[in-house]
Amino acid sequence: MTTHPIRVALVDDQQLVRSGFGMLINSQPDLEVVVQAGNGVEALAALQATATDVVLMDVRMPAMDGIETTRRLMERIRSAPAGSWLSSLKIMVLTTFDLDEYALAAIQAGASGFLLKDAPPEELLGAIRTVYQGDAVIAPSTTRRLLDHVAPLLSAPSASNDANAAAVATLTAREHEVFTLIAQGLSNPEIASTLFVSEATVKTHVGHILAKLGARDRVQVVVIAYETGVVSP
Repeated sequence: MTTHPIRVALVDDQQLVRSGFGMLINSQPDLEVVVQAGNGVEALAALQATATDVVLMDVRMPAMDGIETTRRLMERIRSAPAGSWLSSLKIMVLTTFDLDEYALAAIQAGASGFLLKDAPPEELLGAIRTVYQGDAVIAPSTTRRLLDHVAPLLSAPSASNDANAAAVATLTAREHEVFTLIAQGLSNPEIASTLFVSEATVKTHVGHILAKLGARDRVQVVVIAYETGVVSP
């Protein structure tokens, strides 16, 4: 359990959107907005100094858009010391545009999910908690629908897909079973029930899978499953 509320950064060029989301998020006892920024340049500067857990990132912004900002943040995250707040920072992309290319680019850049701004408040709040937990099931239906739709693009031959296939080949038989069930959207308790093992055992397998695949969370695991053809829509 965290000893502090989940710290959220709001990155959106519309002040009204930031204000609305800020009031909603701050109304929750386990959530707190700690950063607000109007574009990617401001966000990168603010996140240099302020410990944050989850970034809600708009896609279309002046100066630097959400995709490029996500890429740059991921570079920082990958080079951050293990155990630091930055090493576990998660990014959720928000947009009013239900356009596949934006969502796919965001997820490939390293975002842990994709949500429409007009999603119900409870879905937005739930998505923040889901992304923060890391080991939770992919909540936003948009992310799953997107991955199903762009599966042919994800599975197209590429150097990164070859590297992912090699990483998948290092999984043990049981890890591969768990990997496949994660990709199908099962939660840890559901996987435990399916395989007749304890939830603690599943968590151990999930940790090994994340490490072997170089994935930061379940969304990245699912993307790799699509890329390597382990699952298909």
